[in-house]
Amino acid sequence: MPYLSKIALNPRRRAAVSLLANPHRLHAAVLGGLATQPVTERVLWRLESNTPHRAEILVLTENRPSWQHLVEQAGWPDADGGQPLIADYAPLLQRLAVGREFAFRLTANPVQTVQRPVKPSEEQLQRMKNADTLEKRRGFRVAHRTAAQQLTWLLTRTERHGFTIPATDTGTTIDLDASTAAEAPAGPAPAVSLIARDTLRFRKGKDGPRVTLSTATFQGRLRVTDPVALQATLLGGIGPAKGYGQGMLTLAPLLQEAPHG
Repeated sequence: MPYLSKIALNPRRRAAVSLLANPHRLHAAVLGGLATQPVTERVLWRLESNTPHRAEILVLTENRPSWQHLVEQAGWPDADGGQPLIADYAPLLQRLAVGREFAFRLTANPVQTVQRPVKPSEEQLQRMKNADTLEKRRGFRVAHRTAAQQLTWLLTRTERHGFTIPATDTGTTIDLDASTAAEAPAGPAPAVSLIARDTLRFRKGKDGPRVTLSTATFQGRLRVTDPVALQATLLGGIGPAKGYGQGMLTLAPLLQEAPHG
């Protein structure tokens, strides 16, 4: 039975500052909330908000977690509103039906695969140095960096993940500058906004390689086309870097839901 949790962290505490500065450390702290170790289940998480006064993390787990360690070390242990919220995720999954529409949010790492990166990272340079024939054939992941590329990345993956993004009558919902507007997909504007873009830089451990992630947060409206595929997407995520807080798709009811069958 899956569970969706919301955990509040206090950015004014030293432990919270350390976790929020490095997705590798935050991922390890999230896995520490599960009793079965080492963790073999799929765990998705996302930094939902991060202000100077409060940060919130959403976490999806297969088994019921405990977040007491995070609250005690990096949250508000005894304060009203400081306790984590843990909800059964099954009722949402049971509402998935062909034609039903939901509001959605997704923070992802839009990438493409190339044979040789133009500006390889430290990790990619090491791979290129030591690569065998199989690795060379597999290629390297490089980030989509423009808003139009990131939007296209999402739109070309929706069908396989069990949903579509319907058109909106209000015109384009994504800000495209002159250099990227020509890359935007043709046709009616989809009901999605690119509400945040960021570049995360951190190390895997104290002496580990540097990691650079280009992230995009999408928000909009989706329509269910395949409930089974969408359920798998909600539980498994979209795209790479899931261990670093990417790929978690969340749904919420629309104010006025469209008829469904």
